Amino acid sequence: MQRLAYFINQGKNMQNSKIFVRNLSFRTTDGDLAQLFAQHGEVISSRIATDRDTGRPRGFAFIEMKTSESAEEAIRALDNTEFEGRVLSVAISEPRERRPLKAYGH
Repeated sequence: MQRLAYFINQGKNMQNSKIFVRNLSFRTTDGDLAQLFAQHGEVISSRIATDRDTGRPRGFAFIEMKTSESAEEAIRALDNTEFEGRVLSVAISEPRERRPLKAYGH
C-alpha cells in the first residue's frame, strides 16, 4: 500500500510543476513570462491563452517548470507582484474538470 501511495504522490508532484497565472497585461508575450519565471528555475513551457476566434490574449497563461520545487518558489516570489502594470495572481494549476459532452439537437 505504501508503494502505491508513493507513485500517486510522484504523479502529484509532476502535476504541481504547472502554474496558472492570471491578470496579465494584454501586451505580455510567452517570452516575457518565460523570462520572468526563469529567475526561479528552468521553464519547460510558457503559453498565454488566446481567444480562438480573434487570436487575442485572454489575460491568463500556463507555465510549466522543470520541478515542483521551482514552481513553488516561483509562486511564492511572484504571486501578488506587479508585472507590466498589473498585479499577478500566481498559483498551482489545478486539473481541469471533465465536462460531459453536450448533444445538440437531441
